[in-house]
Amino acid sequence: MKENDIRFARLLLIVNGAVPLVLLGWDALHHQLGANPVKFTLLTTGMMGLIFLLLTLLVTPLRKISGWNWIIFSRRTLGLYAFFYACLHFLIFFGLDRSFDVSSTLTEMVKRKYLIIGSTGLLVMVPLAVTSTNAMIKRLGGKRWRALHRLAYVAAIAGVIHYYLQAKADVRQPLGFAAVLTVLLGYRVLEYWRQRKPGPVAAANRGLRTVFGHSRDSTGNQSAKLSAESRN
Repeated sequence: MKENDIRFARLLLIVNGAVPLVLLGWDALHHQLGANPVKFTLLTTGMMGLIFLLLTLLVTPLRKISGWNWIIFSRRTLGLYAFFYACLHFLIFFGLDRSFDVSSTLTEMVKRKYLIIGSTGLLVMVPLAVTSTNAMIKRLGGKRWRALHRLAYVAAIAGVIHYYLQAKADVRQPLGFAAVLTVLLGYRVLEYWRQRKPGPVAAANRGLRTVFGHSRDSTGNQSAKLSAESRN
């Protein structure tokens, strides 16, 4: 994919990611948020945060399965949108539902454990957002950066549990999110075991070492291999 096409796709993603917020603002301006505006706003921002988080986790499996390496550009934007909507979700709860009262907020969190789980998911996303820049990737190094950003799965699990526990009677949507997350986690586990499983060459080498008694001695020399080869 050409660089200009990727730039256009990135711009398109940024614009579309802001659409839910624009629509929410439009409905709020025209008093069309329903009988309970705060609840509707909380639900919308929370769902958008979870959707963008799952889309972020989808990028790598989709890239590996399809071979569309160019879509990797979208992961950072999707992740930042997930963090943005999650922060907005909490700020609406803290500001509109709890009137910026710290004591009331903490009391409510203690009474409702799903609030603690959701807040944990948000806190986990903070270092992910902070280290999303190229400079931080370079500073941390690729290996450590990838290990840190596996916390995105922790955030997603916390988000799904938070959504499920706060649902009253209809849990179909939370279970739908849970199903998608299960598939993404399952792919990650399968990929991990596939990488650990030795390939044909490694297996053949192990078989040869077993037959010829190949091993390194205490000085690290391959004397057993040389002895076996000299006998052939």
